[in-house]
Amino acid sequence: MYEALCELWAFLRERKKFWLLPIILVLMMFGGLLVFTQGSVVAPFIYTLF
Repeated sequence: MYEALCELWAFLRERKKFWLLPIILVLMMFGGLLVFTQGSVVAPFIYTLF
């Protein structure tokens, strides 16, 4: 995982694609939210938002 983040950062820095960083961060937060709430009581409330 750490290597993938380093490669992503190197790509963004080399190609000057820093505008992609907020999009990637938001997608990672939504993915983490769905993974962490998958087996909890909060899951039905989270899924209604989407």
